[in-house]
Amino acid sequence: IIYGVSAFGLSRRLGITHNEARKFIEEYFQLYPGVKRFLSKVTASAKTTGYVRTLFGRRREIPQLRSKNPIIRREGERMAINTPIQGTAADIMKLAMINCLHRIKDKNLKTKMILQVHDELVFEVPNEEKRVVHDIVKSAMEDVVEFSVPLKVSMNFADNWE
Repeated sequence: IIYGVSAFGLSRRLGITHNEARKFIEEYFQLYPGVKRFLSKVTASAKTTGYVRTLFGRRREIPQLRSKNPIIRREGERMAINTPIQGTAADIMKLAMINCLHRIKDKNLKTKMILQVHDELVFEVPNEEKRVVHDIVKSAMEDVVEFSVPLKVSMNFADNWE
């Protein structure tokens, strides 16, 4: 819902009627009016300026907002809503990766960062480094930025990527 799904899209995704989906969206925004205000503010600003920014200042131009085609304009509105949320998450992940790499290097560990997928990092960790790497990565990711709501990280070790 926060990414701008329509009642039609939600009804198809959840297998419910259009009216049920419309009512669900209305009730969601009644329950969380701050979300509605945020989405309206972001969309209005993007329509005025032609771009949005992540919390870290990364800018994304959205020319679709000026399209004469209402379908393309609606796509631009969804991009405007999505970018500050998911773009900020991507910025946080990039900063966390840098933080992890510096801390691992500072300890002269053999651990290697192998892969990043969305909000997940995969490392190759020698058995003897598991405990220290767990602590390094957890703190490097949780402490990378300070928000009013803490970032929490869950971790596990496996013989292969799952």
